[in-house]
Amino acid sequence: MKNTKEAQNIKLRVEHLTRIFTNKKGETLTALEDINIEVEESEFVVLVGPSGCGKSTLLNILGGLDFATSGTAYIDDRPISGPGSDRGMVFQGYSLFPWLTVEQNVEFGLKMQKVPKRERSETARRYIELVGLTGFEGALPKELSGGMKQRVAIARTLAANPEVLFMDEPFGALDAQTRVVMQELLARISRQTKNTILFITHDIDEAILLGSKIYVMTPRPGRVSKLLRVNIEGERNHNTLLNPEFLAIKKEIMDLLWQTRKIEIE
Repeated sequence: MKNTKEAQNIKLRVEHLTRIFTNKKGETLTALEDINIEVEESEFVVLVGPSGCGKSTLLNILGGLDFATSGTAYIDDRPISGPGSDRGMVFQGYSLFPWLTVEQNVEFGLKMQKVPKRERSETARRYIELVGLTGFEGALPKELSGGMKQRVAIARTLAANPEVLFMDEPFGALDAQTRVVMQELLARISRQTKNTILFITHDIDEAILLGSKIYVMTPRPGRVSKLLRVNIEGERNHNTLLNPEFLAIKKEIMDLLWQTRKIEIE
C-alpha cells in the first residue's frame, strides 16, 4: 500500500480521523468521524459541507492547532503532531498587523525564519505582484479594501513557501463581486505556483470553480459523504457557472447535502 501511495505522490493523507469533544459535565460531542482524505502534490482539493460539520475543526487539526481523538494525518508520511512551517494557513479574518505596511506584513514570516533583509524584500515584492498589489507596498491595512487585505494575507502565506496551504473560507466575509474576483485570482495563482491546497467552504459554486476534486461532508458528526472529481475542461471563471458539466456537479452536491439534511430533519 505504501508503494502505491508514493506512486500517486500523496502529499497530505488523513486516515480514520475522529475528533470527540468532552465538556466539564462529561458529555461528549463527536465533531468528526472516520475522516479519510488524500491530497496529491500540487493538487487543489476542496472540502464542502454545511456549517457545523467539522470542516474548521479538521483544518485546525491539520494545522497542528488541535488534536485528533483517534486516527492520524500525515504530510509526506510524517505524522502531524503540532504546528510547523511546512503548513500555511489563510483564514476568513485577515490577521494582518495593522501597524505594518503591506510589504512588511508579507515579509513577516520570512523575518521569523531569519531570511536576510534583501532576500525577504525581493520575495515579498514578487508575491505582492503575484496577487496584483504592486504599488501598494507601503500602504497600511486600514487603507485597503477587504479583498485587498485578503490578497496580502495570501501573499504573506505563500511567501513563507509552505509545503501545503490550508484555506478556511478565506472569501466568506467578502461581497459577492469581490468574492468572484478573488476566486479567479486564487485559481490563477494555483496554476502558476502549483501549490498543494486544501480549501474549505460551504459555497458549492466556489468549490467547483476551484477544486480538482471535492470531498462532500455530512452534518455533524462530519463524515465524508462522497468524493467528486471535477473534470471541466479549460480555465474556470464566472462564465463556467453556466457550463452544463458545472451544473451537473452542482446538482449532485446539492442532492447529497439535501439527503443528509433531510435525514437530520426527520
